[in-house]
Amino acid sequence: STLNLISTHPSSTMRTVALVLALIAGATAFTPARQSAWVSTRAAPARGMVSMMAKKSVADLSPAELKGKKVLVRCDLNVPLDGKTITDDTRIRASVPTLKYLLDAGAKVAACSHLGRPKDGPEDKFSLAPCAERMSEYIGSEVKLAGDCIGDETKALIDGMDEGQLVILENTRFYKEEEKNEAGFVEKLAAPFDLFVNDAFGTAHRAHASTEGVTKFLSPSVSGFLLAKELEFLDGAISDGEKPLAAIVGGSKVSSKITVLEALIKKCDKVVIGGGMVFTFLAARGMATGSSLVEEDFIETAKAAEKLAKDNNCELILPSDIVIADKFAADANTKVVKADAIPDGWMGLDNGPEATKEIVEALKSCKTVVWNGPMGVFEFEAFAAGTFDVAKCLAEITSSGTCTIIGGGDSVAAVEKAGLADKMSHISTGGGASLELLEGKVLPGVAALDEA
Repeated sequence: STLNLISTHPSSTMRTVALVLALIAGATAFTPARQSAWVSTRAAPARGMVSMMAKKSVADLSPAELKGKKVLVRCDLNVPLDGKTITDDTRIRASVPTLKYLLDAGAKVAACSHLGRPKDGPEDKFSLAPCAERMSEYIGSEVKLAGDCIGDETKALIDGMDEGQLVILENTRFYKEEEKNEAGFVEKLAAPFDLFVNDAFGTAHRAHASTEGVTKFLSPSVSGFLLAKELEFLDGAISDGEKPLAAIVGGSKVSSKITVLEALIKKCDKVVIGGGMVFTFLAARGMATGSSLVEEDFIETAKAAEKLAKDNNCELILPSDIVIADKFAADANTKVVKADAIPDGWMGLDNGPEATKEIVEALKSCKTVVWNGPMGVFEFEAFAAGTFDVAKCLAEITSSGTCTIIGGGDSVAAVEKAGLADKMSHISTGGGASLELLEGKVLPGVAALDEA
């Protein structure tokens, strides 16, 4: 059943849930994962009761409460397109469980979403028409596209819907008022509907009309299954992830990761540093880094992070050896050197084999592992081993009971490329939303939902 596609939801009446610490990379460069990893039937080992964001879920609404009701659902249908062709429909598939649950209950459902970044009003290349066509295949019946997301024609279409019918409203960002959360636009968007379901975690950190504004006019306002699952994993585990907790933080820049890195150092027993960030840390230790990427302005920040780790009894793990190259290219000359022996004119592009062995050994004893950002330039085969070996390690420890979270575009892309996405406990759909939740910020799209 649809309910089996999620591990838990925030109802206080449900059984004890499995919760894990999750960290997601920034909103940019997000590459979706397969549905098997997004909407997973895999249940992590029980962790015990914890406090969590007590928000109502769509599963708290009975079929009797939904039958005949006009429901506005905020989905994330922001799929990658090549012209009019969808190149990855994961986000559409991830929306199906919530939509099917509502349709099966006899609701009249309208899904809304943004797509791309329209600059000035409607642009055909950002139309949700391809999404409506693809959604029809997964729902098993025709899904019409409304020509607009507000207005008399849209209201008439919704009023005339049959029970168990789905339409998709045209791109909400065709109106600048969407991102401004402008009151008049919000009222028009909410006008045809009886209740609201937010299933778009990736935009929950934005107080937009379709994520936060409509909750002022529609009651109940509840989470969908996908959003509920993200909150279970993120919010619960931040306060009560099973120890030992480890985070693997990769990516190119300390500047873009420092806030979340500091938060993780305070919460984790071990933090592994990988990717281009390594070289700012090595420079902070006084080592030569050749022509590797170093953010000079963040050397003091790296030193402060090392001190923070020491003060919080967090083991900070940097690679002991590095795969270096004479240029940034797939066909570069390469060699492996100790981390303190990078020669001039050479740049580090991956962890060395000894570093990988040490990381794998450190992770084996952990009960919860978060992975955010690759270990090297895995897009080039010569610099992929460090990343793929970590992916294999996580797949292995997941099978023996460790909770593993893959968060962030490049980490997701890496486990996808390694063919291991469905071996992980959870792959998150969020971007900036997850970072902000981890940093302790309030997500407007979540805060606005009804309390459980």
